[in-house]
Amino acid sequence: MRCNSYRRIRDDLERYHGIDVNDKRVLRICRKLNIKSTIKYSNNGCTRQSANPQYIAENILNREFTAKAPNEKWLTDVTEFHYYIGMEKHKIYLSAILDLYDRRIVSYVIRDKNNNALVFDTVDNALLRNPGAQPLFHSDRGFQYTNRTFHTKLVNAGITQSMSRVAKCYNAFYLMP
Repeated sequence: MRCNSYRRIRDDLERYHGIDVNDKRVLRICRKLNIKSTIKYSNNGCTRQSANPQYIAENILNREFTAKAPNEKWLTDVTEFHYYIGMEKHKIYLSAILDLYDRRIVSYVIRDKNNNALVFDTVDNALLRNPGAQPLFHSDRGFQYTNRTFHTKLVNAGITQSMSRVAKCYNAFYLMP
């Protein structure tokens, strides 16, 4: 079961119920009842690189976040969202493509799994809605974007792929909500 930290539980017991108890005792009881905190510490990087990248593109965009015409430059990223049903934590993933010309969302897909199909479907939808588009396609080095099949899909559509360097997540800032 997930809830507040043992320190917060101790503070609530004292503040709202007048029960003065040692935090080690609350921690011991929480462990016995399998109560864990929902608070997580963030990892040191904002982008996890693929363990075995099959393809790595050059950073052609090079932080030039302006475009002179529609469908000239597209940014993409996958974002993880958390939500709760009762005390149970769930995740959903949003894959989106943004046109740098007018900051319009070209395509997006929401799924409960972060896999290659999520990104492939996002690109397929973007190409269906923008026939003939051949933008510079910029992403991080996530496992979906370094996949050889994904690169082939872009090449077959006449799209040039560009990738940020590892741990340079501020490039995805323009896409974040």
